[in-house]
Amino acid sequence: MPIRTERGGGLALTGICLGFFLVLFDATAVNVATGDITRGLGASVITLQWVLNAYTAAFAALMLTAGSLGDRWGARRVYQGGAALFAVSSAVCAAAPNATTLVTARAVQGIGAAAVVPCSLALIAHLYPEPIARARALGIWGGVSGIGLTAGPVMGGWLVAALGWRSVFLVVVPVSAVSIALIAARTGEIPRHAATRPDLRGQLLAVASLVALTASLTMTSTLGWSSPLVLGLLAVAVALGACFVVAEHRVSEPMLPPALFRSSAFSGATGVGLLFNFGLYGVLFCITIFLERTLGQSAAVTGVALLPLTAVTALGALFSGRVTSRFGPRLPMALGLSGGLLGTCLLAAFGDHSGTLALAVFGAITGCVGLCMPAMTGVAMAGLRPQWTGLGAATLNAARQAGGALGVALLGSTALQRPGASGPDLPHLRLPMILAATGYLIAVIVTLTAIGGPTRRPR
Repeated sequence: MPIRTERGGGLALTGICLGFFLVLFDATAVNVATGDITRGLGASVITLQWVLNAYTAAFAALMLTAGSLGDRWGARRVYQGGAALFAVSSAVCAAAPNATTLVTARAVQGIGAAAVVPCSLALIAHLYPEPIARARALGIWGGVSGIGLTAGPVMGGWLVAALGWRSVFLVVVPVSAVSIALIAARTGEIPRHAATRPDLRGQLLAVASLVALTASLTMTSTLGWSSPLVLGLLAVAVALGACFVVAEHRVSEPMLPPALFRSSAFSGATGVGLLFNFGLYGVLFCITIFLERTLGQSAAVTGVALLPLTAVTALGALFSGRVTSRFGPRLPMALGLSGGLLGTCLLAAFGDHSGTLALAVFGAITGCVGLCMPAMTGVAMAGLRPQWTGLGAATLNAARQAGGALGVALLGSTALQRPGASGPDLPHLRLPMILAATGYLIAVIVTLTAIGGPTRRPR
């Protein structure tokens, strides 16, 4: 049954965008709930990092398989299953009696999100086959996700102040139900491709490598970089990552086909996506713990202080579709990433000696990076074979979520490290913002060198 594009197309896009909205709303809302979670469950800073990273690591590691399943089983079916799992696990998070249960339920949330995001892009690609209409739809999709980023800290702060941290998870449940209902009522199933054998070895290697890398970076805040455990986990992560690359070249039906990366534009957009979230998620976490722990601000004040960063990110994403349709993707990507670079440089130089207002201003400048998001998504999707739409979208978003997990782990850990200090101290911003700025600088260079001309489809 073909997707209905003439009647109900707007409602179908609304349902699709709601799913992505929830994925990002939940991530940012939980950021401002960390202080209340600490008081309610006795969680340490490392545990809080895992409350965030259990979600993003599962999200990143399983998105490739979810995108491939969407191609084989139908994007609509996989989307609805993922949204339902997301809703159920959100309810479990809200009822969690201890930190272990919360972290576990967050990982299950990540599994649901891994199904929602690539399938939402696959549904948009089929709803809007024309390039200009697709660029505008992706601009709306990116803008709605930006609204999720914006609403997360503010609404999360209000919810935490009024009802406690559990309400941040509970509010997700009814909105997920609306998204599922709209998709069921207004879309048909995308034609499925021939089923292939799941790449279980590749999936296990990807999960193990990302978890080992995230764990090693997280532990540096308390154990330091010279710890045998940290170095051992880093070595394991590198070894498993190398095994994953070798396995994907040898298996007949790989989870991540090497042919995807024959397009320099797709490869560049994927690399930029990783660095985009590395900076954005890492900066959000570091500013949050700096405001709450170093400056002693409440969750409500912290949410308002983060509003300029997330609001500008959302506006940039909304504006990006128009700029991309007129000038191509390279300009909005370069401009957005340069804004992120400038903002993180200002945070590195002045953040440790700034008050809440100045941090909000620097955050707003950093939020200009949102201009990059729909443009890089369009670049990645344009360079794919039709049968790889779901898998390619999953690859891009897996890279983004992996970057987010690594950003929270690495930047969050360096925020607690003082050169020459014997142990963790109050959070600071200089070292993590230098790392974030370095990431954005690399992303600008990749954009200028790999993005520009017509995107070639991989052969």
